[in-house]
Amino acid sequence: MKVKIAVIGGTGVYDPSMLTNMRKEKVVTPYGDVELKIGSYGGKPVAFMNRHGEGHAIPPHLVNYRANIDALKRIGVKNILATAAVGSLNPDMQPGHLIFVDQFLDFTKSRQYTFYDGGAAGVVHTDMTNPYCSKLRELLSRAAQGFGYVSHPAGVYVCCEGPRFETAAEIRMYRLLGGDLVGMTGVPEAQLAREAEMCYATIAIATNYAAGISPARLTHAEVLDMMGRISEKIRKLLMQTIAWIEPGQPCECHPAQKDKELDGR
Repeated sequence: MKVKIAVIGGTGVYDPSMLTNMRKEKVVTPYGDVELKIGSYGGKPVAFMNRHGEGHAIPPHLVNYRANIDALKRIGVKNILATAAVGSLNPDMQPGHLIFVDQFLDFTKSRQYTFYDGGAAGVVHTDMTNPYCSKLRELLSRAAQGFGYVSHPAGVYVCCEGPRFETAAEIRMYRLLGGDLVGMTGVPEAQLAREAEMCYATIAIATNYAAGISPARLTHAEVLDMMGRISEKIRKLLMQTIAWIEPGQPCECHPAQKDKELDGR
């Protein structure tokens, strides 16, 4: 049976304990080998990927995003639920709140952004008008409301290169541009998932306020502390959403490349 659902665990989400009958599997891709954990929940096979590797050893700018998404594609995944610890730029999105982002602003600099580098792969211009799956976001919102969690159905995620935190001036700029949250891993992960015609949604967890908004200096320790406090909520949210996902259901995310072209415009 192919694995149709995957969870990508970000900072603080390392333990796929909700899954049973777990096994490790190495997937070979043209971009590198990827280690996955595959188990089941509610009779559904589910893959778990630790975005930052064992012991949080891979910084955000060095994550092999192409290998990760390609590996999930190769085992049959159609639906990805990704978690992300973020700083809040929006006073309404307070630490501890969950946000199911609907848009992103990309300020990364040195990553591999596409599977289509020309040559045999061709050149493809993928539509990213709505970069996150509306159906998965709706399921996440419904699950959060059912549990009584404070959540937001939409938000603009600003992705920065990292691994440093942002300056106060950068945060002021991102707010002027309409950003609500700031993180370091959302791009090109969402973009590659759309190229691979997979449904993708991010569960953003506001762990603190961003630089210049927070009254204190930013530390990775406070991010981990908040993620530890909210980890049970995330686990329940993932479990309920997985239970509701219908892997064979058609979605506008899937035919993303139906209008492929082999040269630029």
